[in-house]
Amino acid sequence: MDREPKLARRFFDRIEPVHAVTYFAPEARAALDGLGFKGFWMGYFAARSAPFGVVPPQVVTAAFYNFAPHRVAKALPAAWDIATPADALRARTEAAVAALRRYGVDGDDESVRAAADLTAKAARSAPLDGRPLFAANAALDWPDEPLAKLWHATTLLREQRGDGHVGVLVSCGISGREANVLHAAAGRVPKEMIMRSRDYDDEQWRLYSDRLAQRGLLDGDQLTVAGRELKAHIEDSTDRLALSALEALTDDEVQTLFRALTPITRVVVAAGDLPAATPMGLNRDDLDNDSAH
Repeated sequence: MDREPKLARRFFDRIEPVHAVTYFAPEARAALDGLGFKGFWMGYFAARSAPFGVVPPQVVTAAFYNFAPHRVAKALPAAWDIATPADALRARTEAAVAALRRYGVDGDDESVRAAADLTAKAARSAPLDGRPLFAANAALDWPDEPLAKLWHATTLLREQRGDGHVGVLVSCGISGREANVLHAAAGRVPKEMIMRSRDYDDEQWRLYSDRLAQRGLLDGDQLTVAGRELKAHIEDSTDRLALSALEALTDDEVQTLFRALTPITRVVVAAGDLPAATPMGLNRDDLDNDSAH
């Protein structure tokens, strides 16, 4: 099997929906609200940053990269006066498992166990270098239950890819706030959705749009030729870096993983909790293909 960078992107389209139940499934919101966190965003920042433990909000802003600092500071460290990082870690795993079970994903199914084992094998061997959020998650104890193992492994792998993506953006001189504008201009996410979910008013959006325009990357709301080339470079470089997460798997194991994981992803998407448009810009058109080829 040819390990072209596009394989990493297709793999991301399969792992990300499984991980993303932690943001969109009602079980996740109920679990985090049950701890006493106030509103969606406090629960989000607490649960996703919990592998770091209690750290200053600047650390989380740096690692998450594209959120407004004031949004993070509204949630952290105040969340840790309500519940502990250990509480948040337990709640997010239990809620994800409950959502997957409700969708009909059976931890006793042989293909589900295969997907859990192979994603775990990939995640355990993926490079840690320069990937702080992945490393923090990798330091957590591994669950034994298949659905919990599957969710934990997909979480590790998506954060490993995400850390690499941040590294590429930094190397290209694109700030986190500019990255959101660039992503929308490329048609990967709706502008209105990313403005709402990442806290931009019209003035803020114009500020970062103007910065990109001054570099010759943006003309109005459209990418220039240079902008399209840079965006393609960012995505291709992210895919190349993310291929490292599959190095521990043989070609046959990668094929087995795609065969086992793709139907699970289809079940998760069909459940309807994940919105059609998300900040991750997922591609669902390829999910009818179970093959890694």
